[in-house]
Amino acid sequence: MNYKMMGRFIGLIVMVEAVFMIPAGIIGLCYGEYTAMWSFWAAMATCLVVASILLLVCKGAPSAFYAKEGLVCVGLSWIVLSLLGCLPFWFSREIPSYIDAFFETVSGFTTTGASIVPEVEKLSHAILYWRSFSHWLGGMGVLVFLLAFTGGQGKGFTMHLLRAESPGPNVGKLVPKMRTTATILYVLYIALTVANFLFLVFGKMPVFEAVCTAFGTAGTGGFGVKNDSIGSYSPYLQNVTTVFMILFGVNFSCYYLLLLRQFKSVLKDEELRLYFGIILIAIALIVLDIRDLYGTLEETVRHAAFQVGSIITTTGFATVDFDLWPSFSKTILLCLMVVGACAGSTGGGLKVARLLLIFKNLRRNIRQMLNPKKVQVIRNNDTAVDEKVLTNVNAYLAAYFVIIFVIFLIISLDGFSIGTNFSAVLCTFNNIGPGFEAVGPTCNFAAYSALSKFVLSLGMLAGRLEIFPILVLLSRSTWKR
Repeated sequence: MNYKMMGRFIGLIVMVEAVFMIPAGIIGLCYGEYTAMWSFWAAMATCLVVASILLLVCKGAPSAFYAKEGLVCVGLSWIVLSLLGCLPFWFSREIPSYIDAFFETVSGFTTTGASIVPEVEKLSHAILYWRSFSHWLGGMGVLVFLLAFTGGQGKGFTMHLLRAESPGPNVGKLVPKMRTTATILYVLYIALTVANFLFLVFGKMPVFEAVCTAFGTAGTGGFGVKNDSIGSYSPYLQNVTTVFMILFGVNFSCYYLLLLRQFKSVLKDEELRLYFGIILIAIALIVLDIRDLYGTLEETVRHAAFQVGSIITTTGFATVDFDLWPSFSKTILLCLMVVGACAGSTGGGLKVARLLLIFKNLRRNIRQMLNPKKVQVIRNNDTAVDEKVLTNVNAYLAAYFVIIFVIFLIISLDGFSIGTNFSAVLCTFNNIGPGFEAVGPTCNFAAYSALSKFVLSLGMLAGRLEIFPILVLLSRSTWKR
């Protein structure tokens, strides 16, 4: 295990986090929020001290870097980022409890959007900015950002880190070099974020609110700057948010193919077609189910499309209290929580690509029962799927349900209803945000115990990092010499 290389990289990550706190400190100064401003400067100083110690101790690290180091480095980096990233909340006393601040920060970086804050509008502008920016930074990946703009160190460094942090059953290259791939992903990410911001400002949303909303939409996070999320904004702004939530749920490799004018490849992409097919069917079914709740068809379609887009992309914004919808509509949303967005997007969940492979593998197994001697090959986009990918999907699926069961069992100690606990586990592990009943869109997670918040925080990290980096950290064999 290359401990020095990992320590050095975590030190660089912490230093980057300190730099990203600077705008929040400046915003606190501009708005005269001096307590919040000093809390960010104090947090920055703490990050720089930690980073300096790590870089000094880990000086002269060997260059060898393998898959195990990549998984451990990713898991530890996200935990350290959250432990230090919550300091502004805690130092400013806007979130007095450290475990609550940690939960809020993990929810931000993992783009979950689950909150313990009862009244968001009472938070300072600096804290609101940091909450939303954590979504944007975590959406594409903190480590991907560092790889894109600083590069790797050592053989296998970039490849193993990108594969460990990026979502999906199989992370491939857009171009031969992984660092260039990371750069392309972030350039596309920034371009879409800017476009989202401009559309929001065009709709007369205040600039600060547009920045925070664009960050939350791009990262498919869901932290809002108002207590009613997006509900009080105009229909135009709600529709813009709907469109961009769905766009950020698309695999970013599709946008790269569009830039290369490979339109046929995009149109034939099986995951993309299934993704939009699920969205359209879900919207149609919910519209039919809630048609009597709203005055016009336009309003019904708008709310249905918004919530479908918000849940399947695991963003978590809301325009209405969907917990008041009929059971059929809520069941559809519950299913979308599990499905999630496309692989290679900023969305969470099981991923449409995995769902597609699960269905194809199931069909193959049935055909093999009927024709045992016939060789069945699973293809995706006319390309044979490696059996290792299918094995990883099966392992992921098994770990997915085991972890959900364990978390559900632990938080049940708090005495909430089964519906509340089950939706709380699903919406945190799948990085969605709001659930149903006591954790619905008009409620929050403040009532849970410190133990439950800690366990749910680990669930959010495991869900965002595709389970395995966190499991590797917990494995005894990882730390054996």
